[in-house]
Amino acid sequence: QVQLVESGGGLVQTGGSLRLSCGASGTASSSNVFSANTAKWFRQAPGKQREWVALMTPHGPTNYRESVRGRFTISADSTSNTMYLQMDSLKPEDTAVYYCNVEIHMKAYWGPGTQVSVSS
Repeated sequence: QVQLVESGGGLVQTGGSLRLSCGASGTASSSNVFSANTAKWFRQAPGKQREWVALMTPHGPTNYRESVRGRFTISADSTSNTMYLQMDSLKPEDTAVYYCNVEIHMKAYWGPGTQVSVSS
């Protein structure tokens, strides 16, 4: 089992920045969770479905949904077993609960989420 916990959310003004973190813990295999598996960030705004925001693959290529491309950056630090989402030029429409996700052997693991609120 792998446990994921997000942190770094908060309230910022339009144009501000936040860096979300996702820490992994659990079994010994979690030491390579983010470098060995496809990992993603999702978000869910009130009254809307959860949507994919960014992903990174084991060999490095990343991808972003169109609305955040150029503003958000996904990365990971295998030594600390942590994944990040750097969010710049934030907009009110980025307001949501943000979740990290990793798939290991076809099983999906999720964190409990962290709230990001962007005021206009």
